Amino acid sequence: MAPPPLLRLDGVRLTFGGTPLLTGVELNVLPGERIALVGRNGSGKSTLLKIAAGQVEPDSGEVFLKPGTTLRYLPQEPDFGSFTTVGAYVASGLGPADDPHRVTRCLDALGLTEEMKPENLSGGEARRAALARTLAPEPDIVLLDEPTNHLDLPTIEWLEDEVRQMKSAVVVISHDRRFLERVTRATVWIDRGAARRLDEGFSGFEAWRDKVLEEEERDLQKLDRKIVREEHWLRYGVTARRTRNMRRLGALHDLRQQRRDTRRAVGQVSMEASATRESGKLVIEAVGISKAYNGRTLVDAFSTRIARGDRVGFVGPNGIGKTTLLKMLIGELMPDSGKVKLGTNLDLAFLDQKRAALRDDLSVQDAITDGRGDQVMVNGEARHVVGYLKDFLFTPEQIRTPTGKLSGGERARLLLAKTLATPANLLVLDEPTNDLDMETLDLLEELIANYPGTVLLVSHDRDFLDRTVTSVISPDGNGRWLEYAGGYTDMLTQKREAEKARRGPSGAGDRADGRRSGSAGGAPSSGPAGSAERKSGSAPKLSFKQKFALENLPNEIARLEAAIAKAETEMADPALFAKNAKGFAELASAVDADRAALAKAEDEWLELEMRRAEAEG
Repeated sequence: MAPPPLLRLDGVRLTFGGTPLLTGVELNVLPGERIALVGRNGSGKSTLLKIAAGQVEPDSGEVFLKPGTTLRYLPQEPDFGSFTTVGAYVASGLGPADDPHRVTRCLDALGLTEEMKPENLSGGEARRAALARTLAPEPDIVLLDEPTNHLDLPTIEWLEDEVRQMKSAVVVISHDRRFLERVTRATVWIDRGAARRLDEGFSGFEAWRDKVLEEEERDLQKLDRKIVREEHWLRYGVTARRTRNMRRLGALHDLRQQRRDTRRAVGQVSMEASATRESGKLVIEAVGISKAYNGRTLVDAFSTRIARGDRVGFVGPNGIGKTTLLKMLIGELMPDSGKVKLGTNLDLAFLDQKRAALRDDLSVQDAITDGRGDQVMVNGEARHVVGYLKDFLFTPEQIRTPTGKLSGGERARLLLAKTLATPANLLVLDEPTNDLDMETLDLLEELIANYPGTVLLVSHDRDFLDRTVTSVISPDGNGRWLEYAGGYTDMLTQKREAEKARRGPSGAGDRADGRRSGSAGGAPSSGPAGSAERKSGSAPKLSFKQKFALENLPNEIARLEAAIAKAETEMADPALFAKNAKGFAELASAVDADRAALAKAEDEWLELEMRRAEAEG
């Protein structure tokens, strides 16, 4: 028999501005449970946690907390009140029976000290202080609202371990799929005001959700067909004209009301990046760049080559120098030494994690159009701002809303809309996943994966990195940065192989980290080093870039062949030279260049195909 719940929400209803937000929600939290609370932005997840924490009063329904149960709540925005030190703020969350030494332990694990001043904390530090205050007491129930936002990867991994070891029941809202998969054992989906429960962790949620929505759509189609049949009977049935069967007429009215009351799933965000001219093949080349601040070296002799179509992720703890390295690569910051060469025809669009591009006093419309009317240019076509913002789930009523009044998810979507409307062939995205719901993240992943230009991406979302990037640049200590082929998981694998190779009797000093470029003066290499594979005598597998080239080179070869054939046909006209000698010479020169490119592409494809065959045995 299951134990009684520590927390029970029964029939909770809440309406904001005349629109029902929660319509009879039920939520039971048993001892030791791990529940993922999921749903679209604006569906009421955070509000439900506030109701559970006693911070918001519902319009109706019951909220029951078992007597003697301790509960701690982590809000999205921590409030330090009048506390003068971080230690005092964290200690204020302890109960009479809690161990005060956990304050120091949690702060140490999160890289904070008790003497730090709240007003001097960065966004990530403030988030870690709030986490320490929530976790230090070891309560019976912990409610976590987006705990991974603004946290770096080491802190997220520490939080995962902490939550998995806790005896407390946990209800967590997060967009981080990997985090939810590892810490939850049940899922509650807030959808159109109601709550649905799946007694599995988040790993099984998305398949279950899709099945539920498919069944709903089938039921709606059946209801629509039934209404059509009844309306046909009402208009044309002989019996209906004679007797006016009131019972059947009333049933039809009930069906119509049922159809009106049915709330369809919220529409999907529609994303499309504004295209511009094609950049040169070489986008960025850095040779031995270094940067130091106040005697601390953030980047030491880093080198890399980034080509058109690359999608490069930057990972590492907060403060390690990711943004510094990124700004040097795009030319916004000069290195202390070394040089950066930018390619030709570069058009850059930059999404800043601090949302600095959004002024709180501007309306949503003015933020998109920069105050220039009600039109926005997308892919060279003028679109009305209302229609464009509908693609990002904004209602017409919201276009006059000051951006400062928007939720975190709405601000994230608005900044994405503004960034993607900028014509660019180089997208620089600094923490784009913060505050986005999972459906929006799916579309952003798809956009990045299919983007024809180049993407530089800073993120702490491991699943997002695995789904989007072709290589990862990561710190290796003392200002050294290494680049690894593949996504985040591939980087971890290569690091483990490198460590094994260094520890092995015959692998001392050898590297198998798969880096494409090095630091400390190392010259860029063309692919994974793969020393572990060479050591075992097996052929190295193709890198992500090599696989991409192998798939796309046939198209490039076909394009070059067609261009050469077309030019040769034009040159076969005997009158061309007489009419336009200069044009004939330019055409001949272009044909020579295309032939050289064709020979190079064919040689590259043949070499890659041979490597693929060797790797597959």
